[in-house]
Amino acid sequence: MDKIITNDNSITLYNEEYQETYHSKTGALEETYKKFIEPTKIKELAKSGHIRILDICFGLGYNAIGAIDAIKESNLDCEIEIISLEKDLRLDETQELGIGFKNYQILKKLEFDPITNSYLYEDKNVHLIIKIGDATKTIKKIQGKFDAVFHDPFSPKKNPEMWSKEFFIDVKKIMTKDAILATYSCARMVRDNLKDAGFRVQDGPKVGRRGPSTVAFRV
Repeated sequence: MDKIITNDNSITLYNEEYQETYHSKTGALEETYKKFIEPTKIKELAKSGHIRILDICFGLGYNAIGAIDAIKESNLDCEIEIISLEKDLRLDETQELGIGFKNYQILKKLEFDPITNSYLYEDKNVHLIIKIGDATKTIKKIQGKFDAVFHDPFSPKKNPEMWSKEFFIDVKKIMTKDAILATYSCARMVRDNLKDAGFRVQDGPKVGRRGPSTVAFRV
């Protein structure tokens, strides 16, 4: 995959299968914090001492690792559990990435579990599980509730199954009543599907694109 330096000097990659970059060219690092971590109030949630995040489409790991960085800044003793869904994890492509993230070395310590078809990392406070497979199927097997959701697939045009009403219903089922879902898209179809799945939607931050991102709340 081609490496691209974004405007904030962080790096993203171009995915040839979907013919899209993993992040906005205006700033991959900026997008992680402004569109996902801040709207879902990760630092505030960390003060409770335990946080559980559903990270849909792990990609290059920026959202998950950025969340770990933010949580540790807020509460070093917070117990962090992140479950990520990913179709095709390419760890060999990430070795020189992660500029600006303090905990990106976690990706080098992931261990594959063939029984669960997942990559795992665990230390005193961090529990990261990356489930490999079709997210529309793996999400149905996830148990427990999540305090925040990062929804970051490729675009609705290229990856429509990840933006469907049916998928959003499955996501809603495993969110706590106060959890927030954040995504970069403000497409009419996306917001309509979120509403039909039982979410209230509103504009998120406007970063690097003409339109705002989207945040969604259970109703």
